Amino acid sequence: MIEDIYERSLAGEITKEDALKLVDSNPFQLFDTADRLRQELVGDEVTFVANKAIDITDHCMIGCTFCSFRDHVGYEMTTEEVLESIKEAKEINATEICLFGGIMPHMTVDYYCDLISAIKSEYDICLHALSPVEIYQTAKSSEMSTYDALKALKKAGMDTMTGASAEILVDSVREQICPKKVTTDEWVNIIKEAHSLGIPTTSTIMYGSVETWEDRIDHMMILRDIQRETGGFTELVPMTFLNQNNELGQISEGASGMEDLKVHAIARILFGRDMPNIQVSWIKMGIRASQIALNCGANDLGGTMMEDKISIAAGASDGDYLPRERMIEIIEDIGRIPVERTTTYERV
Repeated sequence: MIEDIYERSLAGEITKEDALKLVDSNPFQLFDTADRLRQELVGDEVTFVANKAIDITDHCMIGCTFCSFRDHVGYEMTTEEVLESIKEAKEINATEICLFGGIMPHMTVDYYCDLISAIKSEYDICLHALSPVEIYQTAKSSEMSTYDALKALKKAGMDTMTGASAEILVDSVREQICPKKVTTDEWVNIIKEAHSLGIPTTSTIMYGSVETWEDRIDHMMILRDIQRETGGFTELVPMTFLNQNNELGQISEGASGMEDLKVHAIARILFGRDMPNIQVSWIKMGIRASQIALNCGANDLGGTMMEDKISIAAGASDGDYLPRERMIEIIEDIGRIPVERTTTYERV
């Protein structure tokens, strides 16, 4: 079956039933197949991006049950503080700023446009910003459509958008873990709008809460359908649920290490040629597990991530910054070739 799966993955023929069978297949054969696909599709290079996460505020009106960040400290950055933070990133030659955070009613389209314009007038750096839920709420606060909000933000200088706030794209799951967030259809619609405007986005899955394997596969199938329609996703970022300091952690301990590896491997097989880049979130999984995942289908080690306050608040244990030199060591340690990239996977 596994050999058949290899060929069918390359042909783009993996079905939901195939993916569900892989969950209970021999894990070593699964990981080997995913790793061979990775080598066939992207070779032995492991990419990474020099970036910094800037979480504008930890105040938030959404209130997701898995969030450990909301009102963790109680702050909102001024434009001057954001600019100073970007200056620190430029000093280490970062090429990407991840700009997001909590959501509040006063954060209108004008608010974000003014902030983005201020950043772009000061610095030449890629702004990987916001997510569908932020686009939805800021458009609502501004009494405009999400499409017009995206157009305004792009004009102000937003280069790419994050695929965050996806969590699990199954509404019965969303009702339990993020009832005030966008619905599956709303998330999909905003992503497609961004792609139609020439705004590339990442795609994500947050697994290990209350969802089933079937929910995870359904989520990935939705992402694959979007990618086949628009080609606008740059990568998939699987994010394992961190259960410390949040309400959801009282009923879920999160995914096991084996599940972490299976998610990456099955994603590689299911997406095949449609999504060549599968990222490992080292800050959520830890460095050692990330090295293993890079041998189970993944090919990207993500960002250097100066200041990922959200993951740290939820119990991430490997710090919040890996300098370039350490990223290179981690990649070379598993016999692979480190390559620094931009947000859109061009070589630096």
